[in-house]
Amino acid sequence: MNIDLEELIKDSSLIKNNSVEIDRLFLEKFIISFGPQIFNKKNYSIKDLNSQLALNEVINNSFFKKIFNNDSGKQIKFKEYLDSFLKENNQDNKFILYYFIYDKLNKESEKEEKSLNFIEQIIEEDLKSGLSKNKLHFRFPPEPNGYLHIGHASSIALNFGLGLDYQSPVNLRFDDTNPEKEEQEFVDAIKNDVEWLGYTWSEERYASDYFQQLYDWAVLLIKKDKAYVDSQSSEDMAIQKGTPSTTGTDSPYRNRSVEENLDLFERMRNGEFEAGTHILRAKIDMKSTNMLMRDPIMYRILHKEHHRTGDAWKIYPMYDWAHGQSDYLEGISHSFCTLEFLPHRELYDWFLDQIIDDNKLRPKQREFARRNLSHTVVSKRKLQQLVKEHHVNGWDDPRMSTISGLRRRGYTAASLRNFANSTGIAKRDNLISVSVLEFCIREDLNKIAPRVMAVLDPVKLVITNYPEGKEELLDAENNQEDDTAGFRKVPFSRELYIEREDFLEEAPAKFFRLTLGKEVRLKNAYIIKGESVIKDAEGNITEIHVTYDTDSLSGSGSEASQRKVSGTLHWVSIAHAVEAEVRLYDRLFIDEAPDSHKEKNFLDFVNPNSLEIVTGFVEPSLATAQNEDKFQFQRLGYFTVDKDSTPSKLVFNKTVGLKDAWEEKGKKEENSINNSLKDINKYFKVETKPERLAIEKAIGETIATISSFSLLQNSFKKNINNNKSSLLFANFILKFSNLKSSDFDAEEIKKFYTMSLRSESTYVRSKALLNLRDKESDSDFVNQFEEEIQKLYSNPPKNASDREKELLEEMLKK
Repeated sequence: MNIDLEELIKDSSLIKNNSVEIDRLFLEKFIISFGPQIFNKKNYSIKDLNSQLALNEVINNSFFKKIFNNDSGKQIKFKEYLDSFLKENNQDNKFILYYFIYDKLNKESEKEEKSLNFIEQIIEEDLKSGLSKNKLHFRFPPEPNGYLHIGHASSIALNFGLGLDYQSPVNLRFDDTNPEKEEQEFVDAIKNDVEWLGYTWSEERYASDYFQQLYDWAVLLIKKDKAYVDSQSSEDMAIQKGTPSTTGTDSPYRNRSVEENLDLFERMRNGEFEAGTHILRAKIDMKSTNMLMRDPIMYRILHKEHHRTGDAWKIYPMYDWAHGQSDYLEGISHSFCTLEFLPHRELYDWFLDQIIDDNKLRPKQREFARRNLSHTVVSKRKLQQLVKEHHVNGWDDPRMSTISGLRRRGYTAASLRNFANSTGIAKRDNLISVSVLEFCIREDLNKIAPRVMAVLDPVKLVITNYPEGKEELLDAENNQEDDTAGFRKVPFSRELYIEREDFLEEAPAKFFRLTLGKEVRLKNAYIIKGESVIKDAEGNITEIHVTYDTDSLSGSGSEASQRKVSGTLHWVSIAHAVEAEVRLYDRLFIDEAPDSHKEKNFLDFVNPNSLEIVTGFVEPSLATAQNEDKFQFQRLGYFTVDKDSTPSKLVFNKTVGLKDAWEEKGKKEENSINNSLKDINKYFKVETKPERLAIEKAIGETIATISSFSLLQNSFKKNINNNKSSLLFANFILKFSNLKSSDFDAEEIKKFYTMSLRSESTYVRSKALLNLRDKESDSDFVNQFEEEIQKLYSNPPKNASDREKELLEEMLKK
């Protein structure tokens, strides 16, 4: 079948009635027609693909956007429809479809003008409106109160990327207005991270450079009666400020005279008052619907030494006062912030209005969405908590989302830049799967990392017919993806280490590694055959004895060397092996969004198995490996040399596996939930109690294996409806998982129990009564349902089982 993409798009119902739809036939034609082509392309090997990255590339593609006339709403509906369709198809189809669309649209987009993201569109519109290109000036403004994380990497790539695209200067400015939390260590780390990412700043600036100017402007605002010294307590001020639904009230100090305010403010600067006794506030509007405009704080008293200005200042400007004014002083044209600063824009502009010179460039604040990464946290406060409470070993722990942690783990600057570019710039906050980041590093390391052999769980293998004392130097290709990488010599001998999991004494038919009586190939070496084993007193295998085919050396061209065998194993020669400590890092959190559950502490989701340290053996070519050298341990994953490594003790960090085990696990758990939902319908169809118990047991065992809190929580929420199968499944989730009522909103859990007790099914009602009895320890909570239980007891439904009646009586007595 030969199908043209453009014709398919014209013929299919992509847009109907101002909504987005896709014919299933359209999707199926994609897969049927182009699937084989994808399989045959070297760059699109199914085992290496990541569907989420591919989908991101599709959605951000310029030709794709053109189909929908850059209507993001339609694009989102299109994406949702794709996801819905693909959940019903197997994994290979998802890979083929996403990558096919990506590949075809890329070819189309080459013919189109480069699509601009909304940030670039803002700049282009300003240029068209008369802004001179030589006035373009950007900045990256970190606060030096912690190490930069992956979210900052995206902001760095945005601002410095704009500088490169428009050939405009980019300042690195430290917003150092809080000496309580800021340190020179963080300044140095930030500079190091930005440089490592490959960017160069035009000027290094600090908000503290402008402390005197900011003070002078504050005095000017006081003189204009637009700022005043407030002497309320913080508690009184919070009450006086009002709420989002109620207006604020004026401070009793709001109408102090200009003279008194000037006197107090000067004395605040001179250090005559204790911290917390006075603050300087802007006089704006206590009735504003924007809480930030209700007389915001401009200065507070802090008797703390500043890392640059020492003890010269006793008062420090608030971020909102310092930020826009610093932009103005530096001639910044566009001040790009994350979305949480959108409500601050009105204040940003108000402050500028008070001091602006109309003959000078006025900076413009605009906002973009924060890109959160799954299975981690990017809050500096929470990252600091992880460090201080020793959940990790410092800011550069390879499990951290900090740039220094990712670098130590083995991530390259190019992979982080590619990640930032591939996920794009959005207007809404979103959660990016960490699998996308892992795909980026796999893709980069696949091209640059030398292939070597290492054994991490060794068992001794003896080639009994190989001459004792004989050694060979065998040729091994360094990187098949790089024609210039060449070959190295690897020593081979009679006694080797192989991975313990690569041998089974009694193996199933689909075990494609070494077993007795079966042949496999040793990588770059010979074909061997399992003959016998030696065990210790406990029955553990200590040696595997094999024979080898002397004519089967890889690359020799002999008939034996070309013989097909079931598998290929990596190995190291025991006589030449170099011992190494290998740190096997995994994701720091077991939940995809550990800090998104308001009912839970994010630390509850710390992965207890995020680090395993083993002693392994590597081939001798690695003996001189240096800090941050990167390798692919064949069949195991990508590893990098840690800074703790010494000439006498090699230390390697696992960067990422060759496959995404977490994505596979996540999809397996999703499938388990979906299959259990289908099985639950049988519960209402079987005739006998033993049959129902068997179904419940099977579903319960499945639910108990689900480790994803988010998946369980979302599955529970989705099944709170009047459908009896849904409610029964929600009851099973509560019964068999580790979820508790406290993991949900109070109204939500109340709705669940109420609907369950009012269900048409006696099975649903009975399971709800059991959960109330066995899972709920709060008597006040259980008592909320006393009326419902009393109604059921007094007037039992016709289908009420004897078990339900017993439970009702038991609950009322309780």
